[in-house]
Amino acid sequence: MEALLLGWGPALWLGILTSISPCPLATNLAAMSYIGKELGSPRRALLTGVSYTLGRTLAYAALAALLSASVFVIPDASFFLEMYMNKALGPLLILAGILLLEVIPLRFSASCVSNKAALSLGASGLLGAGLLGMLFALSFCPVSAALFFGSLLPLALRHGSPVALPSLYGIGTGLPVFVFAVLLALGAQWATRAFHRVVGVEKWARRVTAAVFILVGTRFCLIYIFEVQL
Repeated sequence: MEALLLGWGPALWLGILTSISPCPLATNLAAMSYIGKELGSPRRALLTGVSYTLGRTLAYAALAALLSASVFVIPDASFFLEMYMNKALGPLLILAGILLLEVIPLRFSASCVSNKAALSLGASGLLGAGLLGMLFALSFCPVSAALFFGSLLPLALRHGSPVALPSLYGIGTGLPVFVFAVLLALGAQWATRAFHRVVGVEKWARRVTAAVFILVGTRFCLIYIFEVQL
């Protein structure tokens, strides 16, 4: 239980960091701005933000559960994870840190729906907002892919929590967007100011997290691959 608790904080932080990263943040804010224009009350904005966040949470939890189940039903893969998870985690964390620093100039976006179609879906009510959250959750760019596949998923597997930790990650990805939805309902100027502040914070938060990933990954490599006694 203690090990699981230690995973909750990192999972939530990874979700928040994903949400305020440039690519996911721009997409999320575009969607919530569009939805916000159609809302008539702060209460409606609140419910829409909750629905959107739940959609993201369900998508990440379902994806992580599916990937985890696929791994554990294969005996060889399960044995590999049991024997070599700590060895694999070191290089994965270092790679995730490098991607967060944008040292490797990767540019891609895997989306299953166009922005125009997604925004039209978001305007179709609370159910549409939830579906929009699911669709945008599965639209990966280099930073979000590194955080989910390179950090969150190994963390969930290591703690034996393929649903709880990804769910916290999903809540983290939707939490800032939910706050923006409320701000948009109360006043566009507040949202604009908050947006600029988040953009400024994101840059340093991403760098600090990347440095931690690289340091921890290096430590795992030294201990579990090179068997250095630290």
